[in-house]
Parts: sequence; structure tokens; C-alpha cells
Amino acid sequence: MKDGGPKICAVIPAYNEEKTICEIIDTLLLVEDLDKIVVVDDGSDDETASAARQTGVQVVQMAENSGKGAALVRGFKEIEDADIVLTLDADLLGLTPEHVKKLLAPVKQGECDMSVGLFNEGRGLTDLARFFTLNLSGQRAIKMNILNEINDLDKEGFGVELLLNKYVKDHGKLIFVSLPELTHVMKEEKMGFFRGVKARLGMYWEIVKTIFIRIIKKQNYRK
Repeated sequence: MKDGGPKICAVIPAYNEEKTICEIIDTLLLVEDLDKIVVVDDGSDDETASAARQTGVQVVQMAENSGKGAALVRGFKEIEDADIVLTLDADLLGLTPEHVKKLLAPVKQGECDMSVGLFNEGRGLTDLARFFTLNLSGQRAIKMNILNEINDLDKEGFGVELLLNKYVKDHGKLIFVSLPELTHVMKEEKMGFFRGVKARLGMYWEIVKTIFIRIIKKQNYRK
């Protein structure tokens, strides 16, 4: 049972992740530090929402697929009184309570404003993909007051992670945390090779747009 301390809530954006979502939630339910878990079903075509509801956590369903940034922001609205927000991808493989605690620890202890978890010793392909996407991981813990300072997160899609990294580097402290033996299901495995590659290229394009539109022009910060 949690005894005092900051209020910590988890938000999991999910799109067609019925096969992995319950295992992730079950792991989070073992972490005593968490006060609330919110799954945001981003317009899935499968049974993601139904599967998540069976675990007893709060599930928010979006009417249509709106992108990762929009799903995260929708989840943040459900936990506005949180002190620290934990975000996780819904397709993780091998998540343990120790991974979660390791990710939360630097923020809880005041060492940083945001921690970002990096795959390490998971699978070669996923580790390599993270290397080429500049440490843009969906596994992170961040202070809610930092989230409240950033505009237009809901418009960023997969670029949301780049935006968060950039903002915290400029306005606070960011720590990267190694999460050994954690990995995820790759898009090519979920969708088949050609559809997966197309989806991956779409993700990279959203990241590029964030770099040139939000970072270079610096239109993402509050006036």
C-alpha cells in the first residue's frame, strides 16, 4: 500500500494493442507507487479497449485514430492532479515492476524533471531502431508541471517525444535510464512487412515535421 509521497499516475496510449495491453497493465498493478492507470484507446479497430477494461483500470476511447500526441493529452486530462506522470507504450514485451521503479526513481527523488527509458539488451532490431530515432522512447516519467508548460502536444503525433525531450533539455533536466531486456513488438511484426514499413516511414515523417516546424521555429512554448 502506498504511504504518502507524490501522486503518480500512468497513461498508456494504445492503438490496436489487444495482444499486449493486459500484460502491461497487470505489471503496473504490481507497482505500489502508482495511484491511477489510464489507458487511452486511440480509435482502435480491435478489442484493445475491451481487453483493458477487464483489468479494472480506467479506459478512455477516442472516436477516431488521432495520433500518439493527441492520445497522451487526452489521458493527461484524466489525471490533472498528478504530480508525476508515467507514460508507456502499449506494445512492450518483458516489462517488469523493476523497470517501472527504475524509470520513476530519478523524478521521485528530485534528480531530474523527466526520465526517459531506453531499450538495452532487448532485441537487436528494436535497440537499433531506438539508436536511429535519437533516443525517442515512449517510456518516460515526467513532472506534471512541465507538461502544463508545453503547448500543442496533441498536434505532434509521434513527434511528441522529440518535443518533450527538447523542452526539458531547454527548461529543466533530463536523464536517460537503461531498461535491460525490455523491448516491443515492431510495426513490421504487427502489420506485415510492407504495411509496417509504411507505418514506420509515417512515424519518421511526423518526427521530421516536429523538428522543422516546432523546434526550429520555436512555436511550441507558451508565450
